[in-house]
Amino acid sequence: MSNSGASPADPTEPAGHGVPFGEALRVWARVAALSFGGPAGQIAVMHRIVVDEKRWIGESRFLHALNYCMLLPGPEAQQLAVYIGWLMHRTPGGIAAGLLFILPGFLAILALSYIYVIFGDASLVEGLFFGLKAAVLAVVVQAVFRIGSRALANPAMIAIAAAAFVAIFAFKVPFPLIVLVAALVGYLGSKSGSRLFRTLSGHAAARGAVLQDRDSLLGEATPAHARPNLAWSLKISAALVCLWLGPVLLIWFFAGGNSVFAEIGTFFSKMAVVTFGGAYAALAYVAQEAVQHYGWLNPGEMLDGLGMAETTPGPLIMVLQFVGFLGAYRNPGSLDPMTAATLAAILTTWVTFVPCFLWIFLGAPFIERLRGNVALSGAMSAITAAVVGVILNLAVWLAVHTLFAGVTVFAAGPLHVELPVVATIILPAALLAVAAAFALFRLKASVLLTLGLCAVAGMAWTLLAG
Repeated sequence: MSNSGASPADPTEPAGHGVPFGEALRVWARVAALSFGGPAGQIAVMHRIVVDEKRWIGESRFLHALNYCMLLPGPEAQQLAVYIGWLMHRTPGGIAAGLLFILPGFLAILALSYIYVIFGDASLVEGLFFGLKAAVLAVVVQAVFRIGSRALANPAMIAIAAAAFVAIFAFKVPFPLIVLVAALVGYLGSKSGSRLFRTLSGHAAARGAVLQDRDSLLGEATPAHARPNLAWSLKISAALVCLWLGPVLLIWFFAGGNSVFAEIGTFFSKMAVVTFGGAYAALAYVAQEAVQHYGWLNPGEMLDGLGMAETTPGPLIMVLQFVGFLGAYRNPGSLDPMTAATLAAILTTWVTFVPCFLWIFLGAPFIERLRGNVALSGAMSAITAAVVGVILNLAVWLAVHTLFAGVTVFAAGPLHVELPVVATIILPAALLAVAAAFALFRLKASVLLTLGLCAVAGMAWTLLAG
């Protein structure tokens, strides 16, 4: 068996496409620094720089890689960076692109987490997060419409989204089970040849994308190292599994399964396997467990963390770092709380993102053979539709806990629904949320501008209210 999957002896040397490794590092650092605004904005930035400006790869290869990354658990934008980095400069290129993509966000959220626990009770900081919570609610509602407008193209997708919403909102069905059922429905529906599950693409657009692929530096052909090589895939996968789960097993051995670090490592390792649909979808499950089961933080603090992730570069899933930080800060054991929180933030980030490299290096060489696979596309479309329902649940959950001070629970058998106490509505928060929604939907303001204005308004309100 050939060794085509192995890394080059010297990755700093220009490959056949002529792009030196050092230049690629500078480009990925630039992509990371501009990666604001969630996955849509991050993918748009990457497309503009890598496809339009640098012409490293063509349109159809970019979309094919994106489709694969959207099917995976974890942040699709970061995994897309790993995929393209790997195509350009093999394993070192994928590792460098993926690490640079998350580093700015990790450092920014770590710094904001320090500020949060040290100055969180100060009126200005409290007002800042008060404003961010209202704006984040509007951003999540916008995400429901944005993703829904693309994903819910026919009655079958609408039915899947509605079923997913009811399952998680009213019956607390675990998010992983919802994703698996949706994927199975989409796969079987596409296999059956049902018109409801067919994905359509324009032939003219497809021809144009192929021509653009030919004009790219990488070319239309598959590079030698990107061809399936089972021996290399198993070897790199074994190494990444050890890097991913090794620290968690060591924590279990030395600290015991009841330590907060063992809980954090285990819980977020599970999340790394089931976080389909990005941060918005995953947060519904995280809130269910981290807030209600582990008690690491409360619903308002979950909103604060999402506000941090929205206003910093990098994947929105970086909010999990804040959850782990607070969990260890409040349960430090024998460690200093700040030291425990810092270690937990690193651990959370580690077990969240190491699997992202695993999914790409294991599957990318084989996924090239599945271009245009109808059943796979159907499964992916169904997962995306289910994610719309899960994100809608998150929007409702955030609205209940942001706009109302009191919540009651209605339970009847398997039915379990949280309902707001209408008399406890927080009018300033409601007004800010409406203003943020008006700015996003009507004025087409950017997410960053909306978050900034709401943060300022929140600080002003807090000072005026005393």
